[in-house]
Amino acid sequence: MKCLLCENYSLTQHICKKCQQEFLQPSLYKRKLQNGIEVLSFYRYKEIKPLLFTKHTDLGFHIYRLLAKLSMKKFAQEFQWQDKVASIAVDDTVKNGYSHTAILNKALKSTTITPRFNKLRAQNTLSYSGKSRAFRKANPRNFIVNEFKEKEIIVVDDIITTGTTLHEATQSLIQRDKEILFCLTLTDVSKR
Repeated sequence: MKCLLCENYSLTQHICKKCQQEFLQPSLYKRKLQNGIEVLSFYRYKEIKPLLFTKHTDLGFHIYRLLAKLSMKKFAQEFQWQDKVASIAVDDTVKNGYSHTAILNKALKSTTITPRFNKLRAQNTLSYSGKSRAFRKANPRNFIVNEFKEKEIIVVDDIITTGTTLHEATQSLIQRDKEILFCLTLTDVSKR
C-alpha cells in the first residue's frame, strides 16, 4: 500500500515509519475550559486535518489507532499518579463499525490508567461538525453517566473546538462526584 503522506510504498502501515517520525511526533498543547479544567492536546488541527477526516470511514479505524499509539499510549506510559485513575471517552458509541474515541481511550491503558467504556453517553446525537458555538450551546449533548468505581478521571475526546462538549462532559461527571484531573484530545482547533 502507499503511505498516505509521502505516497511511497509501505508494506505494513498506512503511514510509513519515516513519515510517522517526520510528521506525526506529538507535542503538548494546553488550554482551559470555562470551568477551569485543563485540556492537553497532542497535535495542532492543521497538522493532521486530512487524517482526522478519515474518522467516518474504514480507513479511519487504522489512522486513529496509529495516532492513539503515537500520542495517547506514549502519554500513558509516562503518566504517574499516586492513585489509579479512570479514563472516560466522550460518547464512545460505535458508528461506522468502530468508535474513534474508544480507540483513543483504549490506548491509555497502563499501570496507572484504567480505560472505562460506555460510561459517558450523549442523549443528543446531532453532529457538531462545523457548527457554531451558539448551535452547540442551543443543542446540548445531555450526557448520561453510567456507574464506575474510580473517583479521579481523565476525559478523552478526539478534537476540541469551542470546548462546549468537553465542558458539558466534565460538568456531568462532576455532578456524579467525580474529580476531573484533566482532558486529553488528539488535536486542538484553536490557533494558539
